[in-house]
Amino acid sequence: MRLKLLTLFLALVTTIHIAQAGPFNANAKTKRIPAGTKLEMKLLTPLSATANTAGSEFSAMLITDQTSDNDVILPMGSVIRGTIKKIVPAKRMSKGSIIYMDFDHVVTPNGRQLPLSLNIVGRTDLTYDGGITTTRGYGDAFKQTCQKSGEIARESTQWGFDVGEDYWNGYMQIVTVPVGIIGAGLGSAGYFVYDSIADMIRKGKDVELNKGEILNVILTDPIDVPVI
Repeated sequence: MRLKLLTLFLALVTTIHIAQAGPFNANAKTKRIPAGTKLEMKLLTPLSATANTAGSEFSAMLITDQTSDNDVILPMGSVIRGTIKKIVPAKRMSKGSIIYMDFDHVVTPNGRQLPLSLNIVGRTDLTYDGGITTTRGYGDAFKQTCQKSGEIARESTQWGFDVGEDYWNGYMQIVTVPVGIIGAGLGSAGYFVYDSIADMIRKGKDVELNKGEILNVILTDPIDVPVI
């Protein structure tokens, strides 16, 4: 008899629980953030090709609201978590290290964890397969050497104009500008020759992503965010 009463009691409790849960499930809604949506986030964890390893966890924070039908469904401040998928060390011929980031999920305001599929976009230091690097090899390093050589030439020539302008009502430029131009030629040429050769020997630089660095990403798959 007691067993029958216990069975009836458990059945009654289960029925009440289902009845109470039914309306919540029926009224639960989601709003979709479509694939292709661009998100902007700020790193909360510094990442380094030398200090971190594959599997190291990181977190970032959305710095823009995501809206649907004028409602904020994923507010700024929402936390995104992920791990480092792989690190490729720096190599000779100026090949920089590469960090591959794997974004795992975003934490919604009500505490739910929604899986994410994101690709980093808008960076000039991206590899063809989505990693972040410093230089892709000698070609990239050579371009940087050319840019630096040009900067040395411009700065040295400008020095001739600036210094000469302060003396003899600017007539001193007759002397200082040619000196600056000669110095520009020698300095930029010397830097170019030395660094272009060094680029073939030295290792590339290691990737360092600082805390607070901004990352722009794009959703590759839509996410459905529960709303009340």
